[in-house]
Amino acid sequence: MYVIVHHHIKNPENALQRGQRLISGDGAPTSVKVLQFYPAQDLSLVTCLWEADTLASVQGWVDSVLGDASENRCYAVDAERAFAERPLGLAAAPMLPA
Repeated sequence: MYVIVHHHIKNPENALQRGQRLISGDGAPTSVKVLQFYPAQDLSLVTCLWEADTLASVQGWVDSVLGDASENRCYAVDAERAFAERPLGLAAAPMLPA
């Protein structure tokens, strides 16, 4: 299934630092993988697309990693109605720090 997560960032510095684990998948449940990451320019909001076996597995993983740095709202995508095309100018994979 696909899951959208809307992050309302309360502490951008902590959220970005902690969020590196979400992007890299370090410690993630085996069924949970982030596919897309869309941060607002001011870093107050982030929207992500995930693939997982359950909504609860994404919600639990994201909440445990980000803690009090972000409020996270998750919902399952209606895959029959959804569509996507990768916009030009966006990276195909995350740029992780060395």
